[in-house]
Amino acid sequence: MGGLVDGVGRMAVLRANALGDLVFALPALDALRAAYPAAEIVLLGGPLHAELLTGRPGPVDGVAILPPVEGLRPPAPGETPVPVEDFRAAARTAPYDLAVQIHGGGRTSNRVAAALGARVTAGLRAPGSPPLDRWVPYVYYQPEIARYLEVVGLVGAAPVTLRPSLAVTAADVAEARRVAGPPSRRRVVIHPGATDPRRRWSAARFGLVARELLSQGYELVVTGTPDELPVAAEVASVDSRIRTLVGELSLGGLVGLLAGAAAVVANDTGPLHLAAAVGTPTVGVYWAGNVINSAPPFRARHRPVPSWRVHCPVCGADCTRDLYPARPGGGCLHSESFVDDVPVEEVLQAVYDLTDPRHAATGPLAGSRSGVGY
Repeated sequence: MGGLVDGVGRMAVLRANALGDLVFALPALDALRAAYPAAEIVLLGGPLHAELLTGRPGPVDGVAILPPVEGLRPPAPGETPVPVEDFRAAARTAPYDLAVQIHGGGRTSNRVAAALGARVTAGLRAPGSPPLDRWVPYVYYQPEIARYLEVVGLVGAAPVTLRPSLAVTAADVAEARRVAGPPSRRRVVIHPGATDPRRRWSAARFGLVARELLSQGYELVVTGTPDELPVAAEVASVDSRIRTLVGELSLGGLVGLLAGAAAVVANDTGPLHLAAAVGTPTVGVYWAGNVINSAPPFRARHRPVPSWRVHCPVCGADCTRDLYPARPGGGCLHSESFVDDVPVEEVLQAVYDLTDPRHAATGPLAGSRSGVGY
């Protein structure tokens, strides 16, 4: 733990990554709010973060949308990338007392944080990245929640929770009810997409899960981004009773839908982590390396089901040893799934463990893999 920074009236927190990345940072934001109760906390993020957090109760007072800076935030459709030097030249127009960088190893993000003109900067630093006033080393294999709590600890913000938590508003629930209707029975939301194809369980396997859950009396809803409509439609095609809601919900409406579900089954992607943050049980299909970084550490309501494959299924490269293994398969150029060997039976059993005591595991899946369960 470092000391509190005196006289902080305005604080910037740089976190402009994807949806799941923001969820991992929520405990760190809660810690900052507790340590600096009178400060204005501004999240430097993207349009997605503004849509999700604006007007929602939480530790952040506002979201300042970063331009799509090269090496920091990719442009959304219609946006033009901004060279990092141009951003740095304009960054001091709204100075901060404290700037906290929790956006990766710092090759670009530390330069952006330093350009804000804050009296004190703190954050992560990978080898070769510019230093900040206070920093901790960026080491890839570390639970993301712990990573960001270490950073805010540098400025005196002790943890107040280890669980990401996002408030659900009446507007979220109302939109979900208007679009999807109230659950007629136990509703399971399936999200079969993921940005990285190496983290995707196949649509065929999600379809087998959906068909079996329907036979057990569950209601099934499939979600996804517009780009994921083909895979969502393939999952839903196994039975006409499965509803597809791709493109029908705002981000707030998705929050309401997830909050009202009995469970969410998904790949390791943003909606899975969002579901956990609103208190919904989750079953996630993970690559083993990503279990370390992004799987929830608790098991009363969450079940990560890992693939233990560590070699590329095409070329055999050991993808745990790449210099920057930001994604499974980082050590080669192939995009085949690293997780499609996860058994359907394990995913189904995880859903039953969380939602149906009649079918909960009483053998090995209830404890350790050996069944000892000491």
